[in-house]
Amino acid sequence: MLCPKIVSIKPLEGYKVKLDYETGEVKLFDVLPYMSGEWYGELYNYDYFKSVHLVSSGYGIEWGNGQDIAPHELYDMSIAVGC
Repeated sequence: MLCPKIVSIKPLEGYKVKLDYETGEVKLFDVLPYMSGEWYGELYNYDYFKSVHLVSSGYGIEWGNGQDIAPHELYDMSIAVGC
């Protein structure tokens, strides 16, 4: 199943991101469990973490050095917080 597009993203304290989907869903995704190893560990730099942006297709998020999270993980592993 194709996940809906993300229309906006906002980095939050505690290494979470707020995801607004084209469906009107609003979800919170906790990035902290992914932040291990040298590559994903770069996200511990909070200024770098806040530089998260949407990929051009709108289906995922990424950071400047290429760290990303799969669209289905973002959608399935996040917590709905309202519309």
